[in-house]
Amino acid sequence: MIALDDRRWVELSDAYGFAADIPRLLSALSTFPPDRPAGVEPWHSLWSALCHQGDVYSASFAAVPHIVEAASRDPLRACASYFQLPTCIELARISHQFDVPDHLLGPYSAALSRFPEIAMKAAARTWDSDMCACALAAVAVSKGQWSIAQLLIEIDAREIPEVLKWYFAR
Repeated sequence: MIALDDRRWVELSDAYGFAADIPRLLSALSTFPPDRPAGVEPWHSLWSALCHQGDVYSASFAAVPHIVEAASRDPLRACASYFQLPTCIELARISHQFDVPDHLLGPYSAALSRFPEIAMKAAARTWDSDMCACALAAVAVSKGQWSIAQLLIEIDAREIPEVLKWYFAR
């Protein structure tokens, strides 16, 4: 994992060019910021820079181990974005057949493999439908089940009863 104070961050790219600001945003994750409301930082800036309209960048893969590590420190406080952003980065990587740079591949893959354990620990608290879908999608991604993860990320929980009704009526 590239340390947050490592100069190599300026060599990595994000949606806006060089990823020099990403370490500052990642360091803010240790405070367990709230999730979802529009514009909440650092989530808004991290999503915008690392998984911009379904595109991913070298900094995206360097950031995932930091996001997962932050979630692992206190899974009970980790909001849905700790699971969703890395999941969406991996789904975009698969969709665009983007190769993870060799020096980032080991830490990136190791981080994704930690999701089942982190999700299990996070399950000790009550989950809303978003948290449930994101945590389960992260577990699916960690097991190479990209279609299942994509479904969990894409479906709106309010649509599930209608989808089930359609499915059983077939």
